Amino acid sequence: MNSSPNLSPAQLALAEERLRHPRPGSRIAEAREYGVDLTLLIESLRLTPAERASRMHDVVLTIDQVRGAARRHPK
Repeated sequence: MNSSPNLSPAQLALAEERLRHPRPGSRIAEAREYGVDLTLLIESLRLTPAERASRMHDVVLTIDQVRGAARRHPK
C-alpha cells in the first residue's frame, strides 16, 4: 500500500491548531458550524496510516457482523 509519510511533530501541531481554532470564514470553520466533529480528525491525524487502515478494517468487520445479525433476526 502506498501511503503518505506520517506528519512531523511540527506539522501535526499546526494541523491541530488549525482544527481547534479555525479562521473565521474558513472551510474548517464552516465544517465545524455544520456539525463536523473536528476532534475526530485530530485523533485520526495522530495515527499512522497503518493504524488508520487497521481501525477502518475493524469497523468494516463490525458492520459485517451487524448486518449478519440483522439478516438472521428479521423483524
